[in-house]
Amino acid sequence: MSEAQDPSSSKDRIEGVFSITKTAKVGTGATTRRVKQMAYYFVVELDDGGIEIQALNADGLPFGPKSRLSRERLLSDYLPEPEIYQKQVLPKVREIQKALARGDKFRKRGETFTAEYEYSKALKFDEANVRANFGIGLCYIARGDKAKAHEVFDRVVKLEAAFGDENKHLFNEFGISLRRSGMVEEAVAYYQKALDLCRDDENLHYNMARALFDKGERKAAAEHLKACLRLNSGHAEAQAFIAHLKAKGAA
Repeated sequence: MSEAQDPSSSKDRIEGVFSITKTAKVGTGATTRRVKQMAYYFVVELDDGGIEIQALNADGLPFGPKSRLSRERLLSDYLPEPEIYQKQVLPKVREIQKALARGDKFRKRGETFTAEYEYSKALKFDEANVRANFGIGLCYIARGDKAKAHEVFDRVVKLEAAFGDENKHLFNEFGISLRRSGMVEEAVAYYQKALDLCRDDENLHYNMARALFDKGERKAAAEHLKACLRLNSGHAEAQAFIAHLKAKGAA
């Protein structure tokens, strides 16, 4: 639902801005005092009925890690802020979404300079936007601009949200593009960051093996292929790859 609707209605999906008053300590020693601070969150009700909240930054955009709470706690502890949502947050979110959609369209057409312009507009609103960072990075890689692609890589590996399930498609495309463009060191570091966050994804181990193989580290590649097959013994690409390495005496 939008914030203009009644948040207590169970028929409507909650989406909007909510606030909560928090008490914080400021100062030290004898000057210590407690002050009340208002914190604002972008709130979305998920398909399973859970509530996902994300803090708003100084520009009024969702930013940083997401957390979950119950609908009951949201409605008892937080206050809806429909005016902030309608006048500040929603217009910016819509503008970002439009820029991202245009960027994706032009990038798929191979018009990377126009796509870069659109992604840059999204990044002006939200420099940590995962989709915009992936998109502009893919534009640089496609043009062979490794210096700028490396700058984007440095940003992406610091964004934990970049490795979440909701960005899986772009995550895979970016990693593969890094490797195929010859940015093998970056590809290995990229997949290592992903594996640090999730060790039980067979495809991550497979992609890491491909990057390590391109780097010339065949035995390390074989270890990741074995890890892939332990997680999914039917992974056909990993089976074929490790058979190739065995034939070369590297596994």
